[in-house]
Amino acid sequence: MGKTLTRKIVKIDEDRCNGCGACVPSCAEGAIAVIDGKARLLADNLCDGLGNCLGTCPEDAIIIEERPAVAFDEEAVRQRLGRLRRAGDDTGSLSKPQAAAAPPAGGGCPGARVRMMAPGPATAAPADEPGQAASQLGHWPVQLALVPPAGPIWQDADVLIAADCVAFALPDFHQRLLAGKSLAVACPKLDNVQPYIEKLTRIFADNPVRSITVAHMEVPCCSGIVHMVRTALQEAGREDIPVTDVTVGVDGTIRP
Repeated sequence: MGKTLTRKIVKIDEDRCNGCGACVPSCAEGAIAVIDGKARLLADNLCDGLGNCLGTCPEDAIIIEERPAVAFDEEAVRQRLGRLRRAGDDTGSLSKPQAAAAPPAGGGCPGARVRMMAPGPATAAPADEPGQAASQLGHWPVQLALVPPAGPIWQDADVLIAADCVAFALPDFHQRLLAGKSLAVACPKLDNVQPYIEKLTRIFADNPVRSITVAHMEVPCCSGIVHMVRTALQEAGREDIPVTDVTVGVDGTIRP
């Protein structure tokens, strides 16, 4: 049994849970399963506390609480995922019919389901055809709280970590910054950045990321996203990954 410490961890309200299983595939660690019609956390040491499962629950039955719990154990997670693969179960559910069921009408969060796309050619829109340039987005979701910490989007990837406002300020964001990159967006001023640092640390430590571009606005508070990325790199022991810092002005230009 691992060391017990006070940390953030998932809590599932079984009274509110309807057993739909929407949370199960969103947990990259296989820490949640539907048992006897309810989603349950199988073991404290399987939960990293990052909360990827939160946005998928149609009943808001999942929260992150801070309490004494056994430390997160990556080896236990590897063993759990290995058992699931050998069993041919990619959901982690012990009640397959419920996990496979579609979320209730109007419920769930389809936006949290990972999807891969094929971006079009990275060419600007013709001057007389505004809005016709091809999207360069290669995956969904893009919000840092929702992107999975592992998977194809991080494999030998050039990664763009962008502050929320950048895409609104930079008119050719897709062609100039996003093309050919995996994307994660966050707000370093309004969001709680510690969970972001923890997730980025896992991403950088566990995946063969090739390069990182950090894009932020010129306003001082926005540069916190650079500190966030560099802190995660240091904690992951991956300061070898090259980082490009891009500052975008409120007038829509890239600052030298």
